[in-house]
Amino acid sequence: MGRLMYSMMTTLDGYTADADGDFGWGIEQDMELHRYFEELMRPVRTFLYGRRMYETMVFWETAHELPDEPPEMAEFARTWQAADKIVFSRTLETVSSARTTIARDLDPEAIRELKQGGDLTVDGPGLAAAALAAGLVDEIGPIVVPVVVGGGTRFLPDGVRLDLELVEERRFDSGAVHLRYRTR
Repeated sequence: MGRLMYSMMTTLDGYTADADGDFGWGIEQDMELHRYFEELMRPVRTFLYGRRMYETMVFWETAHELPDEPPEMAEFARTWQAADKIVFSRTLETVSSARTTIARDLDPEAIRELKQGGDLTVDGPGLAAAALAAGLVDEIGPIVVPVVVGGGTRFLPDGVRLDLELVEERRFDSGAVHLRYRTR
């Protein structure tokens, strides 16, 4: 049985984007963190995205073609391209990446069936909130970066109560920390 994992970069004060929607405070040139994240994502069979997160991540469909990119970028691009993607959107009509389908609503039973085939991620705080509320998320893995932004889009939604067990932690030279929790 696979796991449904929710993992994103978050500020120390718990935001995935600041009040202006910017997430450029992330540590994009931390190749150690990038390699580690690629290793975490390698076993993922399906990425579940909201529309906005998909529009950000579709970059990986052609990232391997960019000149002068570090090898870590091409490696993650291959991992991303090899996985299925489902975009949950009521407005998106077409997708611009292979192995990608559109779903209008998050169907908990369909997600449970997908978990039978391997690991999945839920990406984007809005979609993750729905998956958390439905009791679908098996692991939560914030990648905490050393910055405070004071407000914006929260990593975890209000009103969700979870009991968690810490199963892994990893520190990076950049000051980022990955914490991996299993839901109980």
